[in-house]
Amino acid sequence: MKSPSPSSARAEPISLVIPVYNEVDNLRDLQREVTDALDGAGIAFEAILVNDGSTDGSTQLLDAIHEDDARFKVIHFIRNYGQTAAMAAGIRHAQHPVLISMDADLQNDPRDIPKLLDCLDEGYDLVCGWRKEREDNFLIRKVPSKIANWLISKTTSVVLHDYGCTLKAYRREYVEDIQLYGEMHRFIPIYVTWAGARMIEVPVNHRARLKGYSKYGLSRTFRVLLDLLTTVFLRDFYSNPLYFFGYYGFASIALGVLCAAVAVEMKYELGTWMHKNPLVHLAAMFVLLGFNSFFFGLLAEVMIRMNFGIQKKAPYRVRQILGVPPKVPLIGRSQTPLSSAPVPVPAQETERPTESQDESGQRAPPAEEDTLRSAGEDVADNDPCVA
Repeated sequence: MKSPSPSSARAEPISLVIPVYNEVDNLRDLQREVTDALDGAGIAFEAILVNDGSTDGSTQLLDAIHEDDARFKVIHFIRNYGQTAAMAAGIRHAQHPVLISMDADLQNDPRDIPKLLDCLDEGYDLVCGWRKEREDNFLIRKVPSKIANWLISKTTSVVLHDYGCTLKAYRREYVEDIQLYGEMHRFIPIYVTWAGARMIEVPVNHRARLKGYSKYGLSRTFRVLLDLLTTVFLRDFYSNPLYFFGYYGFASIALGVLCAAVAVEMKYELGTWMHKNPLVHLAAMFVLLGFNSFFFGLLAEVMIRMNFGIQKKAPYRVRQILGVPPKVPLIGRSQTPLSSAPVPVPAQETERPTESQDESGQRAPPAEEDTLRSAGEDVADNDPCVA
């Protein structure tokens, strides 16, 4: 095996983010498998174990694991907040530029981690695991998952076979500013793709649960659908919410005018008294709802403007700037640090950068059409990111 270059993801220390909830029977095996897989591959790591209010003895065992190996670091929640909150806490406390998320139930295989890191080295910013041969109940787990994956892919235009697979590799700059709540940890690929990240999905090993029990059921499906609605709203109307409320405001006023017109027509054609016609009340209700929609839209616009203004937050993200010093933080592999941004000089006094390099001398990232690449595409046989 060819040794990793100093700039490769394998050569950098990585942070594992592992939510834990009542997994006392699996924790020692998890420690052993993670250590064997990463030490055997020569990968330096820290593991952030987030105890999500466990009540089965996991708390004491996590403390013991930390005493045995300081690379396993522990965060104890005071109660159960859910997997999304645990993911958010792990990401916030992680110290390294490459993050790996995985479950604590041993269904994810730590031996797949080097394969994810190899894909990061190919220029991708997010590598998603795909449980192609999933070892779960067909009716209770597989069928709802397939339906949800199809619906999310169609709704968001970010196509993945398996949104529910926790095993993923991220570049830190794309995920550290994402506000996670509800069940939105599974939508991280959507947010980072909208932010310009290059994503790929690769098959990973999935194993049957041997110890403990699953913490998820069909009730989670409804929460996912509601969070999907929130995600789509934020995508389309976060920076201009008046458009959302304005569409419904115009539609509501139009219905009100139509009801009023029909009521007037019935008055003169059929002799129906206006005060006895329910269409008059409907017309007034729709018009009032329309104006209320405009009012709420304006309030939302003011709040968004305050959010951008107070935080001095730009409504866009920049990957690369050539010829001028950057005024906003840059994101991605070709970023130019603000502190070392070159000041433009006349063309005759400096060399023109080559097409394959940016101003900072780094290699330019892959073309934009590679933003999303499915594991089923034809690639070279020696590509480690092959389905």
